[in-house]
Amino acid sequence: MPELSQLIALFYAQPEKLGQFEEVSAEKTPPPFRQLLAHNEHMTVTVEKFHGCNVDVKVLETRNAGNFYSRKILLTRQRDGKVVQYGIVRLNCDYLDDEPANEIKSERIPLGRVLIQHNVLREVQLTSLWHVQPAAELRELMGLQPQETVYGRTALIYCNGEPAVELLEIVTRD
Repeated sequence: MPELSQLIALFYAQPEKLGQFEEVSAEKTPPPFRQLLAHNEHMTVTVEKFHGCNVDVKVLETRNAGNFYSRKILLTRQRDGKVVQYGIVRLNCDYLDDEPANEIKSERIPLGRVLIQHNVLREVQLTSLWHVQPAAELRELMGLQPQETVYGRTALIYCNGEPAVELLEIVTRD
């Protein structure tokens, strides 16, 4: 299961440098965040449907440790470049064929789209929803106002029956 603290620790020595997180239920997650987060689907598909256009990935930072490839990313709308999602991804490359793993590592295509295009048998499992009070870096990356809060989720993607991808995904309201 993805642990929020472990995912954050991949890129932040102190979790508060990303923000303050409080676990919440789906019922306490307001719209449109509930619609965007409280499901077992790929976020790439969900944010593209919600925003009515495709998204691009912008990789901010990567880490490689053994068979694990991790990255800190933004998803931006193609029509105007607005950031719609911040994410931390940890991929266990042991559970993916070389072609989709290498395409993910190429950093040109959102992870969800790669898995779909390569017809990888996958199951997305929502693990937790989070109310997030973003710290300065996250506010800047997402174009948020100082007191604006957002919501996110941790999830796990099983690829071919194996727990291959751990995710922290934080979305904007519009």
